[in-house]
Amino acid sequence: MNAISPLFEQINIEINALSELRDSPRGTIRLSCTDDQIETYIRPILSNFLQKYPDITLEMYVDYGFTNVVEERFDAGIRIGDDINKDMIAVRIGPDWRLIAVASPAYFKQHLKPKSPSDLSKHQCINIRHRAAGSIYAWEFNLDAHITSIKVEGQLVFNSTLHQLNAALDGMGIAYIPESLAEPYISQGKLQSVLTDYSPYFEGFHLYYPNRRQSSPAFMAFVEAIRYR
Repeated sequence: MNAISPLFEQINIEINALSELRDSPRGTIRLSCTDDQIETYIRPILSNFLQKYPDITLEMYVDYGFTNVVEERFDAGIRIGDDINKDMIAVRIGPDWRLIAVASPAYFKQHLKPKSPSDLSKHQCINIRHRAAGSIYAWEFNLDAHITSIKVEGQLVFNSTLHQLNAALDGMGIAYIPESLAEPYISQGKLQSVLTDYSPYFEGFHLYYPNRRQSSPAFMAFVEAIRYR
């Protein structure tokens, strides 16, 4: 009997946690994420989640600088893949994804569409620098079965994907942004995609958080709401 008592204790812990979830979880959840991650993964669940849990507050801090969530006292962050420190937990929140090159029809009326990544040297490319002290992101493409990074030039550099999107919509050049963010505008004819055959797929995004967050019913309710199914 002693051998199975720890199992019963674990079952009791899980039953108590479920009971707490039913008793209207409350508290503030602080997240470190990017604006496109909010648009793609959080915004779609937001309305239902807030209505279901009226005592939970979500505080989202837009950050492209790969902040250490523990040091900055965030409850969780969002990153590509599940390659994290051993004291962290990762929960997948989305499918594999890719970046695609897009520009407005007006831009392509004045410039020939690139047929290969090397043609981007002839274009105004809308760049992103994730951290103030970091380098400008080099666009990654599948070339000869290998992912190759290409540095592109342009007059605009942002630290926000949404601003890249808006600049592309305004005809300022070609942006390399998440396909899920661009797709609605492509469907509406406001953007046109190019070089899609060269765009590699990356592992889906994960919500990652320290072990201690498992003790919070409010946080676990959020994890279940955002989990990829």
